[in-house]
Amino acid sequence: MLKDAKKARGSRLRPLEASEAAAKRPKLTRAEKKEQIRAALFAAAAKVVGEHGYSNAQVAMITTRASVAQGTFYNYFESQQDLLDQLLPAVGQEMLSYIKEASRGVSSDLEREERSFRAFFEFLKINPDFYRILYEAEVFAPEAYKRHNEAVARGYVRVLERAMDRGETRITDKRHLEVVAQMLMGARHYLCMRFARTNGGDISLPDWVVEAYMSVVKDGVYR
Repeated sequence: MLKDAKKARGSRLRPLEASEAAAKRPKLTRAEKKEQIRAALFAAAAKVVGEHGYSNAQVAMITTRASVAQGTFYNYFESQQDLLDQLLPAVGQEMLSYIKEASRGVSSDLEREERSFRAFFEFLKINPDFYRILYEAEVFAPEAYKRHNEAVARGYVRVLERAMDRGETRITDKRHLEVVAQMLMGARHYLCMRFARTNGGDISLPDWVVEAYMSVVKDGVYR
């Protein structure tokens, strides 16, 4: 009985302790709250588009998932299309940051290419909604699709250019850099469709696919 009484008293104290802990947390500034809501809308939109596609994504579905009033949506975006036009570049930036982090500390550009290749597929596995966001955007958010591809290509060209300057690539003409970048981006796209997805779901990329890709890259791009 005594133990039960102590447990009861302890359980009654917990909500008070929780409220005191909450009170000690610093309050978000107005700018921080605004950024938090904006991030929640992007996250909700990614889930909605990933599950239902761009054509079936509705503002009400997005705000419900984000736990935001529908009227609040228009404080952040002019329209549903405005959000969809910003969605891919925003999520795409997350992908690029993930790949950049995974590629840190490499000893060669060839190793960087393998790490970034693997990281691309890891990101898709962690964020399965990204696949639909990316490839449906060509039809439903073409400007966003163009901006995303240009951003990825620019980054790829920079990496290849630095490798060329160090003499680590077989490329000798800078005009060829973007061509090679687009070829490697295309390879990721088609390899993803063929080997990293099944019945609409994402699976781990087989190691032998990575080996085949890297053998071509090693013999054709890097020294």
